[in-house]
Amino acid sequence: MKPRILILMHYMELGGAESALLGLLQSIDSSRVEVDVFIYSHRGELMKYIPTDKVHLLPEIEAYSLTEKPLGDVVKRGYWRLALARQKGRRKNEAFCKKHHDSDRSAESGTFFQQRETWRVLPQIQQGVVYDLAISFLTPHFFLLERVNAKKKMGWIHTDYTRILIDAESELQMWNRLDYIASISEEVGKRFLEVFPSLEKKLIQVENILNADFISKRAEEEVVTLCDAPSVTTLLTIGRFSPQKKMDDIPAICRKILDAGLNVKWYIIGYGDATIEQTVRTRARQEGVDDRVVILGKKDNPYPYIKACHIYVQPSRYEGKSITVREAQILCKPVVITNYPTASSQVQDGMDGVIVPLEVDLCAEAMIDFLKDKGKQERIVEYLKTHDYGNVSEIEKIYQLVR
Repeated sequence: MKPRILILMHYMELGGAESALLGLLQSIDSSRVEVDVFIYSHRGELMKYIPTDKVHLLPEIEAYSLTEKPLGDVVKRGYWRLALARQKGRRKNEAFCKKHHDSDRSAESGTFFQQRETWRVLPQIQQGVVYDLAISFLTPHFFLLERVNAKKKMGWIHTDYTRILIDAESELQMWNRLDYIASISEEVGKRFLEVFPSLEKKLIQVENILNADFISKRAEEEVVTLCDAPSVTTLLTIGRFSPQKKMDDIPAICRKILDAGLNVKWYIIGYGDATIEQTVRTRARQEGVDDRVVILGKKDNPYPYIKACHIYVQPSRYEGKSITVREAQILCKPVVITNYPTASSQVQDGMDGVIVPLEVDLCAEAMIDFLKDKGKQERIVEYLKTHDYGNVSEIEKIYQLVR
């Protein structure tokens, strides 16, 4: 009898963790394991790509879907206990953020407090089934811990835990109850252990898995031309409008690149915080680059845009291990990333990309040098053509846990 695995995920909207999950599911060998996937809310552009020939997508349970929807929808549907639990979690999060004088990062702790309260009013997931391994692919992990029966339980980490606002004492209690904790890179694991050193024995490393053929095929689905002028170098950044992604600095960096005599146009595929998006637009006008910094909005399929650009840029303040950087490398695009704490685990500087300083002036100077160095760009492209960035073999680490 094949081992049974359950994987939990919030939804399948465009995002790094969602793309990483899709890559993992696409690499599953259904002759070796039987995998059920439970998505709390069946929404998002990536839902249709879940490989139902390899895994079994469980039906949506309305109560779980409402944990991911506006509170008004919860009340309208008559889930009063769930609404009260979410309100309780929200109040606890507000008190926590007020205590730490940090409302900007409230969303990062908010899901933790809400899920810690809401599991109590939710039904069991797959009542009567005992899985050999159950995985919660995105924190928090209370639904896994409290509403799933499994011999072994594993939670995933996707970000730099030294940079996010959390209630470390409460989170430690949650992480301690897991059998395994999967980190997407050695550096992300090290940063996690700086916050939770006692969890070292639970930590394993499972790199993000990406399906290179899937990405390449989707890049061919649409022909995109970012700029007709051959003299213009096109830059592309993809991500949510959030403090983490540092898109608000793009106009100033672009201005300095233009002032150095380089002809560039910087495109942004982004969505999320409307305030930050407006800040980017305002700063672009102030810097006189509103015709050079172009916000394209949300794209269901970003891969043709990556294929069309000259250079992919990730100007983040911090990352776990950026999926879009890996996707750009799969499509053989030179990548520029800022020197966030985990950058060295993402890019071999000068080999398969370039790492530039975080500070605006120094970032611009380094980008100018790279933009002028066509030989270096070509060497990076040639290197990317001969290396595998899909990491499909990482799926073996999952199989080993259920042997």
